[in-house]
Amino acid sequence: MKTGDSQLPAKPPNKVSSAYLLWLGCLLQLNGLHRIYNGKIVTGLIWLGTFGLFGVGQVIDLFLIPRMVDDYNTKLRAKMGLSPYGVPLAQPAFVTNVIKPSREQLMVRLVRAAAKRGGKISVTQGVMDTGASFIEVESTLKEMLKTGYVGIDNDPDTGVIVYTFLEM
Repeated sequence: MKTGDSQLPAKPPNKVSSAYLLWLGCLLQLNGLHRIYNGKIVTGLIWLGTFGLFGVGQVIDLFLIPRMVDDYNTKLRAKMGLSPYGVPLAQPAFVTNVIKPSREQLMVRLVRAAAKRGGKISVTQGVMDTGASFIEVESTLKEMLKTGYVGIDNDPDTGVIVYTFLEM
């Protein structure tokens, strides 16, 4: 991070082990802390005021905690512009000094990248070779598909979608 950036560091994802430790707060009559930790503020306060829905809700949550943590982390990643697997979906807003190539320039870069690979390229390979985002590369390849410059197929070994440049 550059010195002048006003961006705060990203919040680390919640951990299942931390949620279970907070669940143990029920032993001190602090029911619902695990829900508040996972962004379920209203139900966490209800659990706190009703002793975990009279203990029944607290016991049921023992089995629901992993799902709560996954849901919270998925929402957190979406806010940060990441896919559920942590892959950036778009260029971060704070990135400056990056000149975005025009649509035509991106098409030329994708053609060159495919030429290096025998006329075939996947979206991931396009991202690696051009530096553009997954969304930009995929939408550009689909645009080229519609115009007839590119064909689409699946790799027989991996099943990955491969775009084939028909003139190569």
